[in-house]
Amino acid sequence: MIPLIAIVFFLTLALGFPVAFCLGLTALAGLLWADVPLMLIAQRMFTGIDSFPLMAVPFFVLAGELMNKGGTTGRLIDFANVLVGRIRGGLAHTNIVASMFLAGISGSAVADASAMGTILIPGMTSKGYEKGFSAAVTAAASTMGPIIPPSIFMVIMGVTTGVSIGALFAAGLIPGVLLGFSMMGLSYYLALKHDYPRDEIPFSFSRLWKSLKFAGPALLAPVIILGGILGGVFTPTEAAVVVVFYAFFIGMVVYKELTWNKVIHVLISSGVTTAVLLFIIATANIFAWVLTSQQIPQRIAAGMLSITQNPYLILLLINIFLLFVGMVMEGGAAIIILAPTLMAVAQAVGITPIHFGFVMVLNIVVGLLTPPLGVCLFVVCGITDLSLTKLTRSVLPFLVLEILVLFLVTYFPGLIMFIPKLLGYV
Repeated sequence: MIPLIAIVFFLTLALGFPVAFCLGLTALAGLLWADVPLMLIAQRMFTGIDSFPLMAVPFFVLAGELMNKGGTTGRLIDFANVLVGRIRGGLAHTNIVASMFLAGISGSAVADASAMGTILIPGMTSKGYEKGFSAAVTAAASTMGPIIPPSIFMVIMGVTTGVSIGALFAAGLIPGVLLGFSMMGLSYYLALKHDYPRDEIPFSFSRLWKSLKFAGPALLAPVIILGGILGGVFTPTEAAVVVVFYAFFIGMVVYKELTWNKVIHVLISSGVTTAVLLFIIATANIFAWVLTSQQIPQRIAAGMLSITQNPYLILLLINIFLLFVGMVMEGGAAIIILAPTLMAVAQAVGITPIHFGFVMVLNIVVGLLTPPLGVCLFVVCGITDLSLTKLTRSVLPFLVLEILVLFLVTYFPGLIMFIPKLLGYV
């Protein structure tokens, strides 16, 4: 059956089938080959999404959409521009810092790439920034969405492996900030090299205070989410519901840019996005069952442990394997299919679940920038009309930087574990 699974999966992927259909058709082929009752499909799909923590996903998606349509994104960009716009390559730094703020609300790289790209890429190109660079900064900065909490990928990781979602959220704080500042350093170097401009308006505390007042309600959203979860006030799912009501309130009452017509479009857009995510999760659950029935995860685990039981080498093997997986598989599906097996391998050599869980999420995030299935690349290509080849060349320095940060946090676990330990998760 294993050759059949591989052939169907890669054939459907090469033919351009949506990821959910690749997984579902491959699982169907395996079930038909094994003569398993097809009723199992419905059972496993339902089981895959029948989870209370997983309910956080649609609410985080909805909260992000409400924030984007309610005037939050523009105010965050203005505030970020006041903070860092005076640095050489100011709009690139504004893009990165605003993405860090937005990451604390949406938890989704695709949503951040769409929101930031629509506003900032035209603005950057009109100021003399090369379109490829503008698109690359936007795509790379959007990947902080699943790293800086909240994170949809971390919710899926927690549901799949049983690791505390709050602990994974806490683990992402330092690496997320580290990645953001690293991107700013790279952008500064490229701005000097290509003589990109900076904001000509002088910095003043009065301007900063005015911008902060406008952006303040939006900046409170991450505080509500993280403070509530890490403080034990509510679960991640409850936090997602709370932030939806908060996003609705500030969009309608505070900023007054959210209309009922926009709310209808937000509900439709969020419903479509959620349906796609949950359909992928559901079909991934069938696919995972088929692989487990053939003992493929166990063989992967045994193969890795037969090579070495040194934790540093195991982490290297896992990183290389996941970087390849990220090129050909959607992130949520990869977590559901592979996380339990790789978690068992990591724990067998003494790696803590929180450490491994975050490293896997970061690997999956890097995959958002790697062709042929780099989702953030496709989003930005759609906004700019750039070819995938040109955008990939432009984003390559940022991709290398993300891989360097990945290996840094992999081999210096204190960067991941410091805040979870501080909050008592370890």
